[in-house]
Amino acid sequence: MSYRVLVLLSGSGTLFQALADHLAGREDVEIVAVGADRAGVEGLSRAERLGIPTFAHPYVKGGDRAQWDAELAELVAGHEPDLVVSAGFMKLLGGAFLARFGDRTINTHPALLPSFPGMHGPRDALAHGVKVTGATVFAVDEGVDTGVILAQGAVEVLPEDTVESLHERIKVVERRLLCRVVDDFATSHAVQPAPSSQPTATTGEH
Repeated sequence: MSYRVLVLLSGSGTLFQALADHLAGREDVEIVAVGADRAGVEGLSRAERLGIPTFAHPYVKGGDRAQWDAELAELVAGHEPDLVVSAGFMKLLGGAFLARFGDRTINTHPALLPSFPGMHGPRDALAHGVKVTGATVFAVDEGVDTGVILAQGAVEVLPEDTVESLHERIKVVERRLLCRVVDDFATSHAVQPAPSSQPTATTGEH
């Protein structure tokens, strides 16, 4: 029985693609669905080309955010995931979702948390003049990039870096870390073989 991963995304899906490539041909781990908060994004098209089920759950500006969150939780639950991966998903997950999946939802961030949380990690790293930044994989909680850190990788900031060039190098590390953490989750939750029904020989010693 394979370990079931569901991916949430909002855009082009390059992080999802890296994970899908990493898991290609595997029988122990599979991506069972990809969801997005917008219809028609390239990330969903990538999943469809791979034959992975998809769904879109847009949030209408001014709508009931708690209801949207509860509906998202229901959509995700329908695919019975063991792990939810937020891969460039640009919505905060709320109370209803975290009540069901908070112990098995992970996210990535293009900085060495707790430094530079939020939407502009590479830009903020450059603005602060740091010499080293990087990528983080963390467990999702109620805050903005505040969950327990699961893995980190460092990236040197070069004198000639722009936000774009720095971010591209961070993405390489981010993808590698995500794949590693997903493997770690799958390994730690692997279904153990049933005990043998054959009688066990004993020596009579205690």
